[in-house]
Amino acid sequence: MTDLIKIAVDAMGGDNSPNKIIEGIILNHKLNKNIFYKIFGDQNKINNLINNKISKDYFEIIHTVDVVKSTDSPLEGAKRGKNTSMWLAVNSVKKKEADIVVSAGNTGALLVISKLNLKMIENIDKPALSALWPNKKGMSVVLDLGANIECSSKNLLDFSIMGASLYTSLYPNEKPNVGLLNIGSEEIKGNEIIKETYQILNDKTSANYNFSGYIEGNHLMDGNINVIVSDGFTGNVALKTAEGTANFITGELKKAMTGSLIGKISSLLNISNLNKFKKRLDPRLYNGAIFIGLRLTSCKKSRWY
Repeated sequence: MTDLIKIAVDAMGGDNSPNKIIEGIILNHKLNKNIFYKIFGDQNKINNLINNKISKDYFEIIHTVDVVKSTDSPLEGAKRGKNTSMWLAVNSVKKKEADIVVSAGNTGALLVISKLNLKMIENIDKPALSALWPNKKGMSVVLDLGANIECSSKNLLDFSIMGASLYTSLYPNEKPNVGLLNIGSEEIKGNEIIKETYQILNDKTSANYNFSGYIEGNHLMDGNINVIVSDGFTGNVALKTAEGTANFITGELKKAMTGSLIGKISSLLNISNLNKFKKRLDPRLYNGAIFIGLRLTSCKKSRWY
């Protein structure tokens, strides 16, 4: 068991916890037997959910009843103390008892607690919440997705470098194209911070990525830009809009294909293609995000199923 990947899980973070969290662990264990779960939370509740579902060789419960609430501000979450499930989970990575920490809880609190425990990479001021986003040609790295509402040009430059590094680590044979998410493609468009960032990136030559200028929201899925950079406010709105649009399209398609006899027959004949289409758009397959910029790894999951 010493070779297993050790994941620290904040079982009390997120909606309907710990039920959804434990359901996700059980489901993932069926697919991957190479993980040991260090589960932080209320032992009585967790035991009732996980008993006889996973061998005890694959998990450990670290008991605590203290939790960070979804309504807490980032500082309030951190001030709840070192016995909350979130703090203990993050601290286990700091103590090298786990390789990565996963939480579906309060994003702002997770950011602050992670910064306090795991520290930042040298010369990086803020970690960015980053995720993969499907496009016509493959996948894009998008950041920041909500960790930093206000960003300076230095922050956006850091996000560009970190996002390009993440993309290269995932796709080592490709040199990423970096773009700034903006309201237009012309140089004069946008606020002063994004225009300043544009000038810095445009004047900066990098062997690790190509700077491709601005990208508008309607071109996010084209696949010409591999790393899409924005402040957390804009990125989060774009992400939630994309998720909502994907759910709307798949929902309306389902209605159209099952609303009549002809539609049902057509859906049966095209079931394979429809399933591929649904999987391509399903936001649940892309909603995990990681904090990059920390010395060690923290992961934000908004769903576990």
